[in-house]
Amino acid sequence: MTEILIGDFVIVLLIFLRIISMIVTAPVLGHNAFPMIAKIFLAMVIAYMVFLTIDKSTIVVDINLISLALSAAKEIVTGIIMGFMLNFIFYGISFAGHLIGYDMGLMMAEVMNPLQETNNNVVGEVIFYISMMIFILINGHHYIISAVVASFNVIPIYRNTLTAPVVQMIVKYSFAVFTIAIKIASPVIVSFFLVHIAEGIISRVIPNIQVFFVTQPAKLALGFVFLSSLAPIYVFVIKNLLQNYESQLTDIIKTMGV
Repeated sequence: MTEILIGDFVIVLLIFLRIISMIVTAPVLGHNAFPMIAKIFLAMVIAYMVFLTIDKSTIVVDINLISLALSAAKEIVTGIIMGFMLNFIFYGISFAGHLIGYDMGLMMAEVMNPLQETNNNVVGEVIFYISMMIFILINGHHYIISAVVASFNVIPIYRNTLTAPVVQMIVKYSFAVFTIAIKIASPVIVSFFLVHIAEGIISRVIPNIQVFFVTQPAKLALGFVFLSSLAPIYVFVIKNLLQNYESQLTDIIKTMGV
């Protein structure tokens, strides 16, 4: 009887480690505004529910300190991979806002991003928090929880998930950060490229004019006009990107289960 209780406790602990590691690294749920005690409580509740639904007859518990440490490390790595994958889209969106703010001349107007613990310009933060709101509106946080619960049917406990195909997929998705940033920021970048060409022509034609002081207010006005006109398109694009990354999370879970 004691061995059964110890085995069940080890299984629940490993399930809990995978869930809490994903919650801590996932967007929205991993935000510092969400208290750690609440994260632990949520992970414990989900772990208990998963424990009651999975098939425990196929799980062989090895009550050994080294084996338990290795198994715990595997579950933590699995949870971190699943949770961190969804952050790539937000990194790309934040970098796109950084590029837009740089062209608008707002590099000095930086604010703190508490989620990523980095500094970014005002435009980047506005776009970042808009993407967070869209993520909540499309129930992305629900998908995170359902994905980690479904992962126990695909990725058995004790499975080593850090394989070569998984690493290749992580590298592939991380490279998409720059692609996403360029796609989102390209309309504004191209528009301001023409503005910069006009600045160069004006400075050559009228050498005595202070081009920066003349064009800087115009660049700010043009930037806000571009952003306001492109806002519906940005919302549509960000929504599609988030939904695509949900399907990509399913793909990486399947890859880790192979």
